[in-house]
Parts: sequence; structure tokens; C-alpha cells
Amino acid sequence: MVFAQLTHGLADRGYKVDLVLSRAVGPALSQVHPTTSVWDLKASRSLIALPRLARWIRRQRPAALLSGLEINNVIALLARSLSGVPVRVVVSVHTTVSTHAAQKGDWQHRSLRRILPLAYPRADGIVAVSDGVADDLAAFSKLDRRRITRIYNPISPAISELCRAPCEIGGGGTSPVLLGVGRLVREKAFDSLIFALARVRKRLDASLVILGDGPERPRLQGLARELDLTAHVRFPGHVENPFSYMRAASLLVLSSGWEGFGNVLAEALACGTPVVSTDCPYGPREILAGGKYGRLVAVGDPAALADAIEAALSESPDRDELRRRARDFDLATITEQYLQVLLP
Repeated sequence: MVFAQLTHGLADRGYKVDLVLSRAVGPALSQVHPTTSVWDLKASRSLIALPRLARWIRRQRPAALLSGLEINNVIALLARSLSGVPVRVVVSVHTTVSTHAAQKGDWQHRSLRRILPLAYPRADGIVAVSDGVADDLAAFSKLDRRRITRIYNPISPAISELCRAPCEIGGGGTSPVLLGVGRLVREKAFDSLIFALARVRKRLDASLVILGDGPERPRLQGLARELDLTAHVRFPGHVENPFSYMRAASLLVLSSGWEGFGNVLAEALACGTPVVSTDCPYGPREILAGGKYGRLVAVGDPAALADAIEAALSESPDRDELRRRARDFDLATITEQYLQVLLP
């Protein structure tokens, strides 16, 4: 989704943008700028993409190439060498590399500790989406931290309009509605949020809506049944416009065990919606300026999360202040920062 947003920021400045994908699938494709050419390498594995990307570089000869994700970053650097074209390659890191490498069991991720210190010094630029991710990357890959540029993820300028669309989020009138947004995967720790809701409901008639889909959905639905919360936790799945839900919600809660940035926090702020987040590595603390723009709680502590939710619901938020903070992540600002690295 970040790269889809950048196609707009770059195209609006008059740059010709190509989006090259191992496989051109996924909902983010609908968000790409209409003038962007989408190239499908039709590669089921990263190593298959290598010669195809090298051929693409040789034929198209771009001024600069921006890649994302650890394995793809290595492939981009190898493809540049294989192509023989002196294209400027900037690699971007969107997650906590040390955690990501430890959690993935395949050989590619297990080998990152050996590969990245050899590959990343060959990049013309290295971007991390938060200072925490940059620090982790420097330590993990034995890089000079000064070589890494921190550029936060952009949020869409269309949010201010999209969030005003009608939304039936439920909640029974004045009852508070909590919102969680993200893929239903273990690192998002939505089970901690459901446990927190059970505690909150002992004092407040609150409900929870979790947007997104993923492999954890059956387990999370089962947990809601076990806690007798079936009537109070909804799973609408993937929705085209999550921003209308954000604006309609009483509070957005991020319960993750780890993040690279935490886009949903910045997006909720842009909607004027108050937030509560785990103080997970990394991103939320930076977005919320150490707790100035939303409460931070320890990871994996449903009791503390419930207390923070109740405290936030008892306050009257300054929604204009939240929106002002979100402007620090606007697309125009972030695009300019990327251009300084891509085309210095």
C-alpha cells in the first residue's frame, strides 16, 4: 500500500512511474495511480524474479529503482549487477528485521543475518520506515546507522474525504465502539484486544469491530465465543473504505506485538479519531510522540490495555490536534523525502 501511495506522489510531480511486481495481485493494485505502468514478472519465487527483473532493468533503464521487503531488496541489488545497467537502487525496510527473520522458518529468512551485511552496503540508499526499524536494521545487518534514512510511511490525502462516507459501525447509539484494523495474523495480537474488551465490558457497554482477514480469523472468533463476546465482536473482513469506520469509531486500538510503522495509527489521527496502542517495536511511540497523541501500553498486557481504553473513552479528544499531527505523514512531505534519496 505504501508503494501504491508513492505512485501518486511521484506521478503528481510529473515523474513517469513503473510498478514492477513479482506477481501483480492484491487489493493495493486498485490504489495505484492511473498513469503508472504495472509490470507483472509472473514469478512464484524470488529467485525466478531475479533474471526477469534484470531483463526489465536492461530494457527500461530507469533512473532509479526503489525496492521493498528484505528478500526483494537483495534480488533488486543482484538484478542491477546482472543487468549491467548503472541504475541507482534504494532499498526500503518496512518491518523489524530481527523479529521478522526470527519468526519466519524458511531458509531465506534464516539466512538474512548472513546475506544483508553483504548486500545492503551495495545499495545507493537505505530507507527505514521508523527510527526504531533503522536502529534494529543497523544492529542486525552491521550497517553504519548514518547510512540509513528514516522516512515515515505516507497516508493518503483522500482520507479526509473518504472518512466522511456513511458507515453503520453498530454500537447501539451512545455505546462506545472500539476498532482494530489489520491482517488477522499473530503479530497483530488481536486476541489481546479481545481479552481487553472482556475486561472493559465489566464496566462499559462497549463493542469491538475488527477489520481485515487472515489465518487467525477462526481462532479469534473462537476466542470471542469462549469469552461470551460473540454478540459484541464483529469481523466484517476486508473493507474498501476502512476510514469511514475509523471516523465512526469511538477509539482505534492497535494491539500489535511488533510493527514497522503502524499506518493505522496515523490514518486514525487523520480521521480525528483517538487511539490507544501497545508500545511495540517499532513505530507507535514515534507516531504518538511518546504518548502525546494517544496512550501507549506494554505489549501483551490486556489489563493495561483495558485500563488505557477506559481512560481514553472517558476523555473528550481534541480532534483538530489529532488531525494536525497526521499532517506530518502527508503524501507530499513523504514523497519529497523519498525523492531526496532516489534522485539526490
